[in-house]
Amino acid sequence: MSTQLTTPVNRQSVEALSRSKGEPDWLAQRRVKGAELAETLEWPKPEKTRIDRWNLNAIGAFKPQSPVASAADLPESVRSLSGEASAGLIVQRNSGVVHQQLSPELQAKGILFTDLETASREHAELVQKYLNTVVAQDENKLTALHSAVWSGGVFIYIPKNVEVELPLQALFHSDDAEASFSRHVLIVADSHSRVTYVENAASDYSAAAEPQALVQQAVVEVIVKPGAHVRFATVHHMGDNVVDMTIRRALIENDGRMEWIVGDMNEGHTLSDTRSLLKGNGSTSDAKAISIGKNKQQMSLTTGAVHFGRNSESEMVTRAVMKDQATAIINGITKIEKGATKANGQQMEKVLMLSPKARGDANPILLIDEDDVKAGHAASVGQVNPEQVYYLMSRGISKQEAERLIIHGFLAPTVSEIPVKAVRDQLQQLLERKLEI
Repeated sequence: MSTQLTTPVNRQSVEALSRSKGEPDWLAQRRVKGAELAETLEWPKPEKTRIDRWNLNAIGAFKPQSPVASAADLPESVRSLSGEASAGLIVQRNSGVVHQQLSPELQAKGILFTDLETASREHAELVQKYLNTVVAQDENKLTALHSAVWSGGVFIYIPKNVEVELPLQALFHSDDAEASFSRHVLIVADSHSRVTYVENAASDYSAAAEPQALVQQAVVEVIVKPGAHVRFATVHHMGDNVVDMTIRRALIENDGRMEWIVGDMNEGHTLSDTRSLLKGNGSTSDAKAISIGKNKQQMSLTTGAVHFGRNSESEMVTRAVMKDQATAIINGITKIEKGATKANGQQMEKVLMLSPKARGDANPILLIDEDDVKAGHAASVGQVNPEQVYYLMSRGISKQEAERLIIHGFLAPTVSEIPVKAVRDQLQQLLERKLEI
């Protein structure tokens, strides 16, 4: 058991960090505010998960990274994830971005796709306007600490009426457990724009026999302006020495649409919180999430939608597979505020158990403060259907292969939604690895 007594940063350390990066004064002040808030706030308290027993202070130290000239100079394990069909690519290694590119055609349209640190200097007005507006610094100790120490990250701005046909992609890679790995992603899609963003977070500590503990802190903020459409796909695969704590939020204005596709395939403890704030009339949100737990993993997986706008709609689907002694607490939260008439919120959580010692709790939660609305939920926790196994075996398929096919069919609806083939293929490989029966 770890006891969280102190915060691993203070005013002096974050001021020194900001000076070393040459950041503008407004960002340095914001980092200081985050460090001060972190001293007074508490860690998040997810349902039925004691994250205070995790080693939450092992955030590593900032280590500058050397850039690479082209994607060809990246390690093969990283390069293989990028695929061939992205409009732009950003690669972050440990604490800093080492490579970024954006097609000239998109640059000519006024699209901004760069690391957040560069954007804070070169596009300060935009970044200062939106940073920490969807995920507030004072939400809890995690958000405050992250706002003090984040590094690298991604900033995307899509101008009005601009549609990006091919995905923008980011690869986050950790191979030094002593280096901080805390990124911040900020996406702003202006009115009637459209963009797909795909990210992959992975670790490789093969050079270290027993890598030390590390906490990955990641925060995502998405602003969807009126009539805009953002599609966000992410796959996380961190080692068993890493605690992955990721908060994702989207603010959606009139007739805007947000799509989340989340694959939490980590080997270690995981806190994943993905929510949409449907502020505008006619706004919509669609969230699909999958996760696989094994060994003694502990996972808190939350998807949520808060309806403020009239005629707003949300749909959430979470599918999880638990084996060995893994534990997953899966929360689906639909909140319809007073005044959100004609809102429609639907959710479904399904957990498949592969071991009698595994645990999966599906908690559908509806919080309704308005009368003229629709809301519904479905939740199930169970084992592989023996009748399905028997049917496949009657067709000459072995029991082990039958169970594998059923599990893949259970997860396939979300896997198929990944918009980049290289990432989709990697997710399939991760599924095979974690589902070895």
